[in-house]
Amino acid sequence: IEAFHRQQERAEAGDNVGVLLRGIKKEEIQRGFVLAKPGSMRAFKRFQCEVYILTAQEGGRHTPVVNRYAPQFYFGVTAATGSIRLLADRELALPGDSLQMEVELDRAIAIQAGDHFAIREGGKTVGSGTVIRTD
Repeated sequence: IEAFHRQQERAEAGDNVGVLLRGIKKEEIQRGFVLAKPGSMRAFKRFQCEVYILTAQEGGRHTPVVNRYAPQFYFGVTAATGSIRLLADRELALPGDSLQMEVELDRAIAIQAGDHFAIREGGKTVGSGTVIRTD
């Protein structure tokens, strides 16, 4: 493990590092992949979360969010499209609302309870959230 041309004993989430992986071809990995101790992380497609929807004044949406809304979810540099299901019998969420929802991603990614993410649509951030539970 190397950071800023110095060898390191360890790296943490958010560190900018270079890693030599013997036996792995460059084409087999891509930006956003997770490097972790075997068995320490799992990938999930579905999770429940607490979300805040930005108002138009905050640079967010002008219109409500409804079930099956499918924005991009960014966990650091890892992005996936996800479809939402509002919880507590809600049919819509207005800009400025804080609420819980369930998200089904189009692919499994390494996430866990407590992870933070951004919700983006059309190149702008429209919300933020925290994973509560993975399924």
